[in-house]
Amino acid sequence: MIGATPASFREDSMANTPVVDWVSAYVDGQRRAIASVPVEKIAAVVDVVRRAGRDGRRIFICGNGGSAASASHFVTDLGKNASEAAGTPFRCLSLADNVAWMTAIGNDYAYEDVFVRQLVNHAVRGDLLILVSVSGNSPNLVKVAQYARHEGIETVALVGGKRGRLADLADHVLVVEDVHYGRVEDAHMNILHMICY
Repeated sequence: MIGATPASFREDSMANTPVVDWVSAYVDGQRRAIASVPVEKIAAVVDVVRRAGRDGRRIFICGNGGSAASASHFVTDLGKNASEAAGTPFRCLSLADNVAWMTAIGNDYAYEDVFVRQLVNHAVRGDLLILVSVSGNSPNLVKVAQYARHEGIETVALVGGKRGRLADLADHVLVVEDVHYGRVEDAHMNILHMICY
């Protein structure tokens, strides 16, 4: 019959394959990862960001790799959608977005300075810095968190199950109790969306 799907390509023929089993296990793991973060702690961080926006404080965010992409996504949603819904713009900036500045800092100083040297130029006491890291131990994030603590800049850290040094340095910590990079990054993006919405 023309247009018929061969049996080898039918959806039901995939029901018990290793790929389906793997995807099913991954989805279950993702559910556990996001459920591991207490909703009360997420709500508290939502309130921290809301207050910073209401008070006109600047909100900075940074991360490496996939977390840098999440930082960019977050400021897009916060700066555009959340600002429009709130009626007052959030003053937000991803420290991972200025490639020319980051490469100049990394080349002329050290890669661990790529965020802190930007924050020195932009931030003042009382501003808010959000750090996103699966390991919680990236030297450039640890260094900017130490600077923020010293300068009175409020900090929020989103980390994975290893926690790392950021969990000890930040004022507010959200831990995704998993060590799989993809699942933790996905859960972090879920949380960042919740903050924006």
